[in-house]
Amino acid sequence: MERKLLHGQWQQVESDIAEDILTGRLSPKAQLPTEADLMERFGVGRHTIRRAISRLESRGLVLVEQGRGTFVRDSRLDYRLSERTRFSQNLLDQGREPLGQAIHEEVVPASELIAEALRLPHGEPVYHIVRRGFADEEPINYSHAYFPVRRFPGFDEARRSGRSVTLILAEYGIPDYIRLRTDIIVRLPTNEEAKQLCQSASQPVVALRKVDVDLKGTPISYSESIWPGERVQFSIDNTSQLLDVLARGDVI
Repeated sequence: MERKLLHGQWQQVESDIAEDILTGRLSPKAQLPTEADLMERFGVGRHTIRRAISRLESRGLVLVEQGRGTFVRDSRLDYRLSERTRFSQNLLDQGREPLGQAIHEEVVPASELIAEALRLPHGEPVYHIVRRGFADEEPINYSHAYFPVRRFPGFDEARRSGRSVTLILAEYGIPDYIRLRTDIIVRLPTNEEAKQLCQSASQPVVALRKVDVDLKGTPISYSESIWPGERVQFSIDNTSQLLDVLARGDVI
């Protein structure tokens, strides 16, 4: 049903189409109506429709293909959190190609928060590694990770080479490691975070703060990763705990 919007209310057009996408009324890969049809639906001009579509594209909800039309992106990632969460494997399991980009690396003294998480003396040197993670060339996280310099000399250079954290840790004699804790926080991004994730600063992000430990329980890394709230959903996978219970023969 056509309805009239006030001049300049492209945000309402954007919001209504986004709701159609996020609620499933427009399924992944579905083609949006033509500009003319959208103009008729919302009772607005071409400029308003194009501005709304541009915002939807910047949020990663649609893909504009010249000569073909505008399509719903099939890009919502179901990221599983478990004892052995691995970025690359998470994406590969869903048919997505994992990529990483180094942004910044430096050695810094551990702050009180980082020192406590890594069980280090306050001020002890740690590697601060900033990276972006991609799924099929689409930015899906922006992370700050910290590793003890004393335990992992040269870790920054190894990470810069493009090798995964799992492979690098194996070279330091840590063939396996687990997630000790994950804190999940929903908030608005900083301007830099919004820029790195190619989204608006007014759109919420999900911040994951985590500590990984070796199998002796010694912390090996602390990180905070920022994820676009509208492109990623998280699920908690307790499969390993269930298998442990069944192996012990405990009653559930």
